[in-house]
Amino acid sequence: MTEKKQKKKVVALLSGGLDSQLAVKMMQEQGFDVSAVAIKTPFCDFDCGRGCGFEIRERADDLNVNLKTVYLGDEYIEMLKHPKYGVGAGFNPCIDCRAMMFEAAKKHMNEIGADFIISGEVLGQRPMSQHAPALRTIEKESGLVGKIVRPLSAGLLPETDPEKEGLIKRENMGMIKGRTRKNQLEMAKKYGIENPPNAGGGCLLTDPTFGIKAKDLFEHVETPTINDIDLLKIGRHFRLDEQTKFVVGRNKDENEMIKAIALPEDILLEARDYVGPVSILRGKNASQHVEFAASVTLRYSDAPKDEQVYVITSKENSKQEILSKSVSEESYIKFRI
Repeated sequence: MTEKKQKKKVVALLSGGLDSQLAVKMMQEQGFDVSAVAIKTPFCDFDCGRGCGFEIRERADDLNVNLKTVYLGDEYIEMLKHPKYGVGAGFNPCIDCRAMMFEAAKKHMNEIGADFIISGEVLGQRPMSQHAPALRTIEKESGLVGKIVRPLSAGLLPETDPEKEGLIKRENMGMIKGRTRKNQLEMAKKYGIENPPNAGGGCLLTDPTFGIKAKDLFEHVETPTINDIDLLKIGRHFRLDEQTKFVVGRNKDENEMIKAIALPEDILLEARDYVGPVSILRGKNASQHVEFAASVTLRYSDAPKDEQVYVITSKENSKQEILSKSVSEESYIKFRI
């Protein structure tokens, strides 16, 4: 009797996007046992609703792969303070970020005895992290030189260890490059992937507007917390001084989120008798800006613009009511981030 030959194992970085799904399909087609790793960060997690993998478990089930999720929290924030390879057009440290993701995948690779790691990266698709020198840098920084296979473009990239060892063949690898999705959409039909997700990453840091707010936070807070970053994702943001941030909710959902995010030292404000935003003052000098924050809060509410009305201020379990009057946009717009 002969034992059934055991499948070779590989680890896939799974984002939920089409390219990473195709990479998995290509490896499965060649007989590999694929295990997936999905990376969450404070800026791109599975609940952000921006196309960055919030259906990741469904994708893994469709692909019939085991899924391990890894959260990069405090260590990601530390990296973002001083990214070795800088940031992109937003506040996105793509090369450092990808290296961290591959390091996480490497740990899983060693845990399960896999031979190499695959990803859906396409040569030339993204300007900062998917040109040839950047791909080599990512391999070096993650300690995975020769151990990363990018099936969609591997036919255009240097020979990897799995190819040298005969585990994969170049003729079975893709030769896709650039930003076009024509080849990927054709492959999706071949593999029966229905309703392929749209192109484009979901990382908030690539959004120029969000990037401005993130940059402001890191310039004024030595080590931002996850709570600070959650606050970045909602509301209109104002920098009142070097140590004070002011955020005004834009709708009912954001108002509730601001209340939930508020810390003991934060000051919440809202019009007493009129529909309007919940606002939050955060920082050492927050108490010095209450009157101004109250007037701006009223500016975004339904309160009459030419009358004094009451604003409720809350800090921990203490509440006060102050009289205030809406101000003109010219008086506060200069503080808008």
